[in-house]
Amino acid sequence: MSHPAPLLTCFRWLLLTISIAVAATGHAADRPNILLLLSDDHSYPFLSTYGNPNVRTPVLDQLAAEGMRFHRFFTGAPQCVPSRACLMTGRSAVAARMTRFSAPLPRDEVTLPELLRQHAGYFTGICGRSFHLDGASRNSPTLNRIYDDNNLRTFADRVDFLNTCGDAEVAGQTATFLDKKPADRPFFLWANFSDPHHPWNADPQLRPDPATLQLPAHWPDLPGLREQLADYFAEINRLDRTIGNVLDVLKQKGVYNNTLIVFAGDNGAALPHGKGSLYDPGSNVPFLIRWPGHVQPHGDSRALISGEDVAPTLLAAAGIEPGPKMSGHSFLPLLKNQPFTPRRHVFVERGSHGSNAPVRTDITSSGYDLARAVRSDRWKFIYNCTPWVPYSPVDSAGGPGWKQMLAAADSKTLPAPLISTYFTTPRPVYELYDLDADPSELNNLAGRPETAAVEKELREALAEKMILDFDYLPLPALPDQQDNPPQNGGKKAAGKARKK
Repeated sequence: MSHPAPLLTCFRWLLLTISIAVAATGHAADRPNILLLLSDDHSYPFLSTYGNPNVRTPVLDQLAAEGMRFHRFFTGAPQCVPSRACLMTGRSAVAARMTRFSAPLPRDEVTLPELLRQHAGYFTGICGRSFHLDGASRNSPTLNRIYDDNNLRTFADRVDFLNTCGDAEVAGQTATFLDKKPADRPFFLWANFSDPHHPWNADPQLRPDPATLQLPAHWPDLPGLREQLADYFAEINRLDRTIGNVLDVLKQKGVYNNTLIVFAGDNGAALPHGKGSLYDPGSNVPFLIRWPGHVQPHGDSRALISGEDVAPTLLAAAGIEPGPKMSGHSFLPLLKNQPFTPRRHVFVERGSHGSNAPVRTDITSSGYDLARAVRSDRWKFIYNCTPWVPYSPVDSAGGPGWKQMLAAADSKTLPAPLISTYFTTPRPVYELYDLDADPSELNNLAGRPETAAVEKELREALAEKMILDFDYLPLPALPDQQDNPPQNGGKKAAGKARKK
């Protein structure tokens, strides 16, 4: 395998150094510092600023009160690797070739921090939990050799500061990063947190009483699930304190009020209907932005925002054009209370999870499940390309909540809508939900004459997205195709409830 000659590599670094120096001579006061805070496995609406009674998050609530909170922010995928690829590249994980967990971000995919550094002289960094974009070796010497021999681990070159660490160390790493920052350069720091990802081991004092929890309709009221939810919400409460420590560092360094702060989840909760699924709790995550002097306090938006839109928006805030391959749209006008045309649709992709291969179809194998979704303000259309894979919640199939759901389904004590949603095999190829009437996405309307027009619109929108992204999956059948017989997407027609 050939590699760039040392002289060429040095020349490239010289050009980068010159471009950074030139960019840094601009008006630094016009460019905000940027802090991106990313939690892990964190579904909307699990912050108390959204009125959720199950958690106590005063730090993030204050961040929201001093800026804008978003109700309909959707990550590009309900999984960590593709979601983060989307955030950093401003395009879908499919387009960026990042739907496989072991994939390192290709060198030719230019990221948000690189553009900030090159065009505006930013000092850039990443710290905290693994950012997931340099490949996953799974402790394999073979994979490590392949990555190293082919120079596939690229993020040490993409940013000025790179240090993975535990949540408790993020505040200290933030201080170190700021101490290293040249005085005349703005900064971009992406701080990653493990909470509320497994393991759920927060201090019991942060744990709410399981009996007091309020459950949405897509979760049955079972003791095991209540116990797991209490553990999960304790993690969110701990996350709030950890982020408070990071923000304290910014205040101590005197940069808090000239920093654009973004808080988001990378994907939804590792619980049924959440992480790994294309239902809203899998990709609809908390999203807050504070930017004094630009974003008015107490902002509240229900506009559809995609993970693809984050990079173009932050670039626009720094006065930089989006990267030439970015498909996201800047929502900077929305932040500044200027005329803004919201998205009609957001798109979410589901790729293989972890290192699972398509060799198992039993109930514990939820890893290899390929699907796509498109969502409007009111409607959701899901296209399942591996419907023979039984549903199983990512990262929580071994927990007491799911085990009790299995037992309840087996004894026929689980409500019929939940039986249909979780225990129908094969699953329907197509699902359609009226989110106004059915926010928990339990009543599949695909294939019904009365919703044919909206289903046609969403199928066509999804097909266009898949074509433009060069998606490797076959397109959903379209009404005007003559070579595809009509398919009934209803759950009753799709299969019978799985027997155990």
